[in-house]
Amino acid sequence: MACARPHHLLFLFLLLFLLPFSIVARTNGTVDVGTSITANNKDTPWLSPSGVFAFGFKPLEEKSLFLLSIWYHEIPDQTIVWYGYDGVPVSIGSKLGLTVDRGLVLSDPQGNELWKSQPILDNVAYGFMNDTGNFVVVRSDSVNLWESFKNPTDTMLPTQIMESGGVINSRLSETNFSQGDITSNFAYDAYYSFNSGYQVIFDNTGFMYILTRNNQRFDLTTRSMLFPTTENFHRATLNFDGVFTQYYHPKTFDNGTKWTPIWSQPDNICVDIRGTEGSGACGFNSICKLNDYKRPDCKCPRGYSLLDGNNTYGSCKPNFAQGCLENDINSAEDINDFETLIDTDWPTSDYEQLVPATETQCKRSCINDCFCAVAILRGDSYWKKKLPLSNGRDDSVVNGQAFMKFKKSNLSLL
Repeated sequence: MACARPHHLLFLFLLLFLLPFSIVARTNGTVDVGTSITANNKDTPWLSPSGVFAFGFKPLEEKSLFLLSIWYHEIPDQTIVWYGYDGVPVSIGSKLGLTVDRGLVLSDPQGNELWKSQPILDNVAYGFMNDTGNFVVVRSDSVNLWESFKNPTDTMLPTQIMESGGVINSRLSETNFSQGDITSNFAYDAYYSFNSGYQVIFDNTGFMYILTRNNQRFDLTTRSMLFPTTENFHRATLNFDGVFTQYYHPKTFDNGTKWTPIWSQPDNICVDIRGTEGSGACGFNSICKLNDYKRPDCKCPRGYSLLDGNNTYGSCKPNFAQGCLENDINSAEDINDFETLIDTDWPTSDYEQLVPATETQCKRSCINDCFCAVAILRGDSYWKKKLPLSNGRDDSVVNGQAFMKFKKSNLSLL
């Protein structure tokens, strides 16, 4: 919560008319009405009292692009913990201002409004960048009219509470802050859920738990995992790959110090996503394998390549034409072959099953079926799969073989 401060109506009146575009911000975390900052490499962001957090325009790797965001200002990588305008970068010369009647307003270099904090019904007295990482827009009686903690993006911080119905969204990739999970706003099947919870609480000690409706606690952080907030920074982020992770970062650090995971959910993102809709942890036709850091690695199978070469977590396209032309059907065994993949499956792409079946029967049936992209053999059961393949995983829980069909003429391309 913001601290109350004295103010004078005459001073505010003069400030609004004499300093409408001032770029001066108080060093104690307070931001006066009429203050603004510009997206460039010169303006100082709005800092929290201790300087731990900054609110403003964070330069991105692309030249002349900036992200309206809140970030850990002191640590070397300046980790972003909140972003506005749906994560869309803005160009140099864009401006963020604090207004008396509209709250925070983001405009482009031509002055066109791009984004604002939710509608403000009362006059704004000031803004405040807290040392918790929460930016608040405050009324004259110290009531918060808007706060970043109640409008989270992909991250929660200590002292933050998410109420029932609250949402955080992953970004599209490590460097693309656009919403990356469900752009249609239609919720696919959950891969992690906890019934009867109505609050997710991240307390000031770094302890995170779910509070149920009957006032019971379900701990996400255990006491053995706890790294004191007196000595460490904390955050909990829904990563772009769908893994929700709590991290800590020592407050005493050098350039080699990084965020370290404390816990994450789900335990295995590759196999825990089982929905019949969507691509899974990786893109369509891709294969997900959990790495040593419990994060997914994605790869295209033989005969396939990335649809977007810059997105290794994206979908894979076949490097050959799959069709049911007469010539393809009549010479199927001459032009097609298989690559055998151990413990690999796309469990939601079945369209036909054969029981009992041998490996020979399995391959022959698939190679002569122009719709079959891959055949799965587990024990004496056999499944045919068609494109696009979804929820691909390479894991011992599969306990079977995948026969991936490709055209022999494409061997030179692999």
